Amino acid sequence: MCGIVGTNFKSNDFYASIEALRHRGPNNLGFLEYNNNQFGHTRLSIIDLDDEANQPMIFDDIIITFNGEIYNYQELINKEKLICKTKSDTEVLIRLYQKYGHDFLDKLNGMFSFCIYDKTKNKFFCARDRFGKKPFYYYCKDGKFIYASEIKSILKNLKTIPNLNQDGLSEYLSFLTPINGNTFYQNIKKLDAGCFLTYSNNNLDIQEYYSLKNITTKYFNENDILLDIERLLVSSVKERLVGDVEVATLLSGGIDSSLISALYSKLSNKKINTFCIGYKDYPEYSELPFARTVSSHINSNHHEILISQNDFIDNIETMLEFIDEPFGDTASIPTYLLSKEVHNKGIKVALSGEGSDEIFLGYDNYFKMLDYYKVKGKKEEFNLTKEWEYKNRALNNMHIYQTYGENFTEGQKNKLFKSYGIKNSLSNYYTEYEPLKWLSYIDLRIWVSDVLMTKIDRMSMANSLELRAPFLDYRLVEYLLGVDDKIKKGNTNKSLLKKIASKYLPHEIVHRKKKGFSSPYIEWLYEEYKDGILHTILRVNKELNIFNDEFVKFLCNEGKEKRFKQHVWNLYIFARWFEKVYL
Repeated sequence: MCGIVGTNFKSNDFYASIEALRHRGPNNLGFLEYNNNQFGHTRLSIIDLDDEANQPMIFDDIIITFNGEIYNYQELINKEKLICKTKSDTEVLIRLYQKYGHDFLDKLNGMFSFCIYDKTKNKFFCARDRFGKKPFYYYCKDGKFIYASEIKSILKNLKTIPNLNQDGLSEYLSFLTPINGNTFYQNIKKLDAGCFLTYSNNNLDIQEYYSLKNITTKYFNENDILLDIERLLVSSVKERLVGDVEVATLLSGGIDSSLISALYSKLSNKKINTFCIGYKDYPEYSELPFARTVSSHINSNHHEILISQNDFIDNIETMLEFIDEPFGDTASIPTYLLSKEVHNKGIKVALSGEGSDEIFLGYDNYFKMLDYYKVKGKKEEFNLTKEWEYKNRALNNMHIYQTYGENFTEGQKNKLFKSYGIKNSLSNYYTEYEPLKWLSYIDLRIWVSDVLMTKIDRMSMANSLELRAPFLDYRLVEYLLGVDDKIKKGNTNKSLLKKIASKYLPHEIVHRKKKGFSSPYIEWLYEEYKDGILHTILRVNKELNIFNDEFVKFLCNEGKEKRFKQHVWNLYIFARWFEKVYL
């Protein structure tokens, strides 16, 4: 895993922008300049540990900076009859580009963001993987083009800090992070998952190469479906063990990470390492006993870490430093601390369970949304022209997708902002899918790509650790979207997954009540800062003058009773970031 940065101009601060990514790849820092274009790379050596795989890599008229892992790179070498001089997956991308131009992306199975610079065409060709596992940010204005794995490297190459992007702020309040390609900085964008861009002669063009919009329902036999899913899942875990270093797992004790750990344990010829986190003074948030049960069942080398209020509070600033903008997922700090523990054990790669809830219908809200949707469809005339209207109305009323963990609804934002027009931030995510498939689709596009993948990439790579998510193998995702809704629903959440997991895990793990990766964040926040939370938000608003102070006071008072706690967290984190960057 690596960090990448590049410019189409000569920047005096370019080496500092590479240094800013050292945490993503401490094994080697690479720099190359060609015709005033600059390319930088930091490398975390996982595949082909030799120096020959360092980057920027040059072959013929092609320069590449690449962040990620291509799990099927050896298969591609054989299948495509590629002649490679190194043993790295990086060179495979160059050879595929030379053979197919832009049209090789659908051949890749992996997580990636990269920039290929074609000397003969003076063209930048950049791409991001299907589900946004690896980040790609860019700046394009006044003839300047900058790309990087993290926003901080773009900022290093700009002489001034861009103004606040209020669209990004609005989206963050509802979705925990900006969506629709936005960031908190004007003119700094993120390339959407499943897209590529080209930049040449001051012309930027963005195209989507991968979409989940048109997957038809074609699997109706439950016995065959269970066999297929198990086969795909085992294959996905096996492929994510590729590399020349040891792989561990993050084991929470929930069905997702437990099944991944159990499958890996069966594939391994030695005891695997598993890691879990708990919370001092708040055992009700802890899943340590369940993780111990799984560890004992699969006979792993198990490691536990207990974090305190001080650990959490002391790392709020750390989280902001590595994500570069406000980020509302409160699990980011525990993920950072757990990744640090894995890194301290000398491990560079770990598997995690992200993606399962979205493809196996793991959230109760899916079924609440479905019930609401059916009721509205019965009471009012229903046809395809009104379908999107119903879906949006259901979202607003059920407080699902604009309220990940009690986030701001559009109505609440109308009360928060002094001047605000109700927006439909989901208009770019329209599809004619039936409700359940649409819910999975939009969660994969927003919750997974923009929130979960941001969290696990930034918090793990802050500790030079690469996290891999077997449930997000594109073949498995596409298969589950093609399963008949009635079979997928079953009689409980994750019905299909539980039937498979029963072969590998104890009954009490498979059928335990779902518990998200939660923490006592609001308790710790109020114990530490008390009324300082409100004062910080109001202090920032005195500069911005965009919030209604009375509504902010109402939310902060409610937060003391653990109500509207995500609202308070989002506003406080935004205020902390704004003071850090602009004041």
